[in-house]
Amino acid sequence: MSQERKSHVRKSRFGSQYRSRQKALEKVRAEERKLHETQKKNIKVKAEDDDEVIFHLNSELNGFSGKTEESKAIHSYTVKNTTGHISADKKNIHKSARPQGGYYAGIEPGNKKKNRKKTRSTARRTVLKIFGGAAILCVVAIGILMIRLQDNFLNTIQDVVPDKVLEVAEKIVEPKGPPVDMVATKEISFEPHCVDSTSPSNFITSTDIEVDGNILGSVSEYTPDGEISFLVGEDYTEAEGIVTFRGNNFRDSAAYGTTEMTDYTLTQKWSHDTGSLSSGGTVWTGSGWTGQPLMTKWPLEVKAHMNMYDWAKDKDDLIEVIYACMDGYVYFLDLETGEPTRDALYLGYTFKGAGALDPRGYPIMYVGAGYNSDQGTARVFIINLLDCSTMYTFGDNDPFSQRGSLSFFDGSALVDEETDTLIYPGENGIVYLIRLNTQYDPAAGTLSISPGRTVKWRYYGARTSTETFWLGMEDSAAVYKGYLFVADNGGNLICLDLNTLQLVWAQDVLDDSNSTPVLSIENGKLYLYVSTSFRLGWRSYDTAEIPIWKIDAETGEIVWHTDYNCYTDDGVSGGVQSTIACGKNSLSDYIYVTVSKTEDNASGVLACLDKNSGEILWEHHAGYAWSSPVCVYDSHGTGKVLYCSSDGNMYLLNGETGEVHDTLSLSEGVIEASPAVYGNCAVVGTRDCKIWGVELG
Repeated sequence: MSQERKSHVRKSRFGSQYRSRQKALEKVRAEERKLHETQKKNIKVKAEDDDEVIFHLNSELNGFSGKTEESKAIHSYTVKNTTGHISADKKNIHKSARPQGGYYAGIEPGNKKKNRKKTRSTARRTVLKIFGGAAILCVVAIGILMIRLQDNFLNTIQDVVPDKVLEVAEKIVEPKGPPVDMVATKEISFEPHCVDSTSPSNFITSTDIEVDGNILGSVSEYTPDGEISFLVGEDYTEAEGIVTFRGNNFRDSAAYGTTEMTDYTLTQKWSHDTGSLSSGGTVWTGSGWTGQPLMTKWPLEVKAHMNMYDWAKDKDDLIEVIYACMDGYVYFLDLETGEPTRDALYLGYTFKGAGALDPRGYPIMYVGAGYNSDQGTARVFIINLLDCSTMYTFGDNDPFSQRGSLSFFDGSALVDEETDTLIYPGENGIVYLIRLNTQYDPAAGTLSISPGRTVKWRYYGARTSTETFWLGMEDSAAVYKGYLFVADNGGNLICLDLNTLQLVWAQDVLDDSNSTPVLSIENGKLYLYVSTSFRLGWRSYDTAEIPIWKIDAETGEIVWHTDYNCYTDDGVSGGVQSTIACGKNSLSDYIYVTVSKTEDNASGVLACLDKNSGEILWEHHAGYAWSSPVCVYDSHGTGKVLYCSSDGNMYLLNGETGEVHDTLSLSEGVIEASPAVYGNCAVVGTRDCKIWGVELG
């Protein structure tokens, strides 16, 4: 029964006692006003959550601005008597609304005329139906009861000081049901499905699943071992830093914290040398393609057990840069100075893409080799960052692959915390789901994994049989809830249900795509932004159209596309090799994408597009860029755009106008890698064997 209905019922039963209770309440209110004469009418209660929720406590007892239905939900307030500000535990604040009823049943605050009318009519009916003597006795009895209740209540109030006000409210009002969370959820309604144009059968001819070495007879036989479900990107990790390529499962941020700039300048802060690796007649140098650094501030108890240098362990504010490079090394550097924090780790394989750190803050790194070496076939490494030992490898020469011994891994992993599952797509055409069975004791400094159930999913495309269309994924997957989005070498963009391993939809992206899909929630709906490259000979030996797409993530349908006519080289493809930057805050209406070889094989643009229409708003022309742009914001939400290009320069631009604030020359060669930003420091590697720290000032 609702509070309003219960109040009405009680008024019908006890209407003749209304005036007595009204008088009692007025006395209580008077006493309460005296107690709070030094407190102004409104006491602001701020919930400790992302959104500020204000509760107004009026000087009347019925004025606690939480519905009486939910008053008991307010459990843990700390009252500061001098300021009147009340902090509330966010877990226990649930809802703010004007009260539906008073502290005594039957009282409707602010509607005395209506209450009196109802009371009088009720009394008349009662007197006609009940013997007068009995009615009087009832009135007397209830009056005595009310006086006692009043006295008890007044005694309570008289003993109350400001830090007990809410405690009294809790005792008086009983909740009538579970409280409703007052903070609006970040999650959205999302039920992916295909339409005719995005039916998987249009593009994918078959899929298979292997569980612990056994290939299932059909996809329908698969049963998940726990439900995988990711939240929005900003909730992927609580670690302080950048833990995967483009930050999280939405792949929408390579910057951590705010970047406070006054002059909008770029200044060389430090540099560190890297090297080269020769394999199979190919020489790999420096940092390439999607080689983005990782950055994190380790807790002191974690650092205590790491193989860091003593000075690094002792530095309270140390931010460690972890950078896997193409020379076969993983480098560990101090963000502030560029000094090594520990010995570099040699794994002996070229790393073209970014690695990933465990989002739970565990000292684990996941990094895939992008090419074979003299050490053997490329594979994925799981590294214990306490001592830099290799705990596990997988993916090399996988017999489940339909690309033979090819086993390159340029993408960056994700980890589902709830199921302890590593999610890793490979260029071998397999999506790996590995239950890690992680054991970590930070106090003891012990860490282990014991990979258990291993699930592999593979596919065969409608165009795969032709010589020039391949299987496999070189980009990183984006994930929301239980759905994975990834583009492949064969011109397919797919949505895969991670809990059933059934394809939901597929979209034709025309060409070999190395662009990681970026997820964006706009007006309560999920979209993704993606583009593709131009591999010589697939569609043309001259020029080809390169679309930049906005895709409805629920159905796979194209919302809009904006095309660039691009050139290409054999082995140095034009088009979009980068990942799109999706603007937020002051840049929330825009996306930013680097398009390579737009006018010739040496040139390119950074383009700013309108999210709603796809209209090109401005372009910055420079050398072609494979590097992904990064949006940085100050504490007011004002955004700038940072990117690097093949001309060896780093550029800082006004995200709204395209005005160039500053240009910094970092390399005499090419910058392919993508920068990451922590606070006011950007880090990026170059092909001429340097890692640079750049101050944004």
